[in-house]
Amino acid sequence: MDKHRLTQVGRALKELGIQMIAAYSPQARGRSERSFGTWQGRLPQELRLAGITTAEAANGFLRERYIPQFNAQFSVAAAEKGTAFRRPSRSDLNWIFTVQTERVVAKDNTVAIGSRHWQIEKTRFRHTLAGSTVTIHEHLDRTVSIRYGPHVVGRYNPQGEPLAKQNQQLRGGKDGSMEAGENQKAVSTGSHTPLEISQKARDSHFSTAPMTTGVPTKPKTKSPKNKEAA
Repeated sequence: MDKHRLTQVGRALKELGIQMIAAYSPQARGRSERSFGTWQGRLPQELRLAGITTAEAANGFLRERYIPQFNAQFSVAAAEKGTAFRRPSRSDLNWIFTVQTERVVAKDNTVAIGSRHWQIEKTRFRHTLAGSTVTIHEHLDRTVSIRYGPHVVGRYNPQGEPLAKQNQQLRGGKDGSMEAGENQKAVSTGSHTPLEISQKARDSHFSTAPMTTGVPTKPKTKSPKNKEAA
């Protein structure tokens, strides 16, 4: 196991703060090999005997029959009551549980994995991301998202077509940016509300204060009483 080049599972566990213990001992490797032998050798025969030919029927068979029977035969009761599980510290599980691949954006503002290509639209902060490194997220529902740092710059369906409605909402209008922070609950609109300054008349003792009316007024002169008082 290379701790510096993590697998997708290793990367997800690291983001969740879970330490993975590698099975270096012969006993642990034996348990793994026996488990793999069961799944790869016995399970296909069970599916064949049940007459299952589709993925949907296979998933139903696993949930309703195979896994309950497997647990009933091989599970061992815990020596102590309680649970060692804790609540996750991250709320963006939809981003963590994805297949993540880094790619450099081509000159035509596209990225590709094998024969699949995605066109990135221009964003508010940059007209093109050519030469930039982005992360392609393949979600569990087979949709794809592309992120440039904290910014989501594209969402696509399993066929690679842009999800127009979601892109428009995230982009906040023409030339907006699609941003998705790790714990961001609301989506940025991509626009700013202009600062409105009240049109109240300023105090007259400021020399730079504009006139409150369009008609100029004559400056006031001191009366004789004021001169004597002065």
